This record gives sequence, structure tokens and C-alpha cells, in this order.
Amino acid sequence: MTVNQTPKTTTGTYKIVPGDTLSKIALNNNVTVAQLKSWNSLSSDLIIAGETLNIGSTQSKETASESVAPKQETKADASAVQEKAPQKQQKATTNTPSKQTQSSNKSSSRSVAKEVTVTATAYSKAEPGMGHITASGIDLNDNPRVIAVDPSVIPLGSKVYVEGYGEAIAADTGGAIKGNKIDVHLDSVQACYNWGVKTVKVQILN
Repeated sequence: MTVNQTPKTTTGTYKIVPGDTLSKIALNNNVTVAQLKSWNSLSSDLIIAGETLNIGSTQSKETASESVAPKQETKADASAVQEKAPQKQQKATTNTPSKQTQSSNKSSSRSVAKEVTVTATAYSKAEPGMGHITASGIDLNDNPRVIAVDPSVIPLGSKVYVEGYGEAIAADTGGAIKGNKIDVHLDSVQACYNWGVKTVKVQILN
């Protein structure tokens, strides 16, 4: 009577035949039952004839291959994220002009004929006894952006840009406004107190 012995395998896999058990296959391949179950993700000793078992080396290669694949995908995903980030940055830079650019454009739009440094005080039509018609006939109720000047320094009727005040018209004079002095008109007496006395630059515009 010939005993059906399970042949050893050197290929890393073994095809189950009728009568095989995990212990029998493990013995013939010099491995343990626990190793066979681990390599083939078996939760019990039940095996089915016709199926193929992994024996050590083949499973190790497959496991190594599977562990490399996710790393490659992760690297690709990281590259995609890095490529998207600069696009968002570029879009934000293109669509949002900087405050410095806006300020520069505003300054360049003024055509300056002359610039003088002056001492600036302030006055208001709201002061007791103060009228609202300037020396050149402008009604401060209609156009409050006015400065009082010495006409020999800044001609009456000139459009000006006063540092810290803005654009205005040189449309008034005053007894104390001589030489490089100006008086800027403000809406209230309190605003005049807040202004105080300042040294500012005045641009005479074309």
C-alpha cells in the first residue's frame, strides 16, 4: 500500500490536495502551523482542497510589494497638494492689489507744480463771530475744504494737497497768516483744538 505523502515545495506556494491538513503541510515544509495561518490570514485550521497556500517567501514578497504601493500613492498625493498651493497663492496675488500700489497710484495721479513746508494751524466757521464766506468768496457751508494762505507764497484759488488734511482750495487769508503759514478749515472748534500746530508739506497742484 502506497502512503500519499505531501510533496515539499520550493516555489513559495502549495496547492492543497484531498487529505491535507495544516499540520501535515507545515511539517513537510519545515514551518509551523501558526506561520501558515499568518501568511494566509487564516482564522481556523480549516483548509479546502484546490486552494493555494503561501509558504513564507512568496507572502513576504507580496507583503513588501503591498507596503511600497501606499507610500508611492502618498508621495503622489503630497506632490498634488504642493502644486495646488502655489496656484491659490498666485490667484490671491493677482486679484488683490496691495495698499502700497493703490497709494502710489493715487499719488502719481496728482500733478505737483510746487511743494512748500509750512506751519499749519486750524480754524472753523463754528467759532463765535466767525463768518462762513472766505476772502475769495467761497461759502464754507458749500465747500468746507479750504485753507487760509499768504497769497505771496500760495496764490489764492490754487488747488493744494496738505499733508494730514487732504486736497483743498487756497481760498482764504488771515491777519496772522504770513509767509510759510496756513490755516486749515475744520468743521468744529474741538477739531481745531485736536489739530493744534503742525509742520506739514503742502503741494501746489497744476
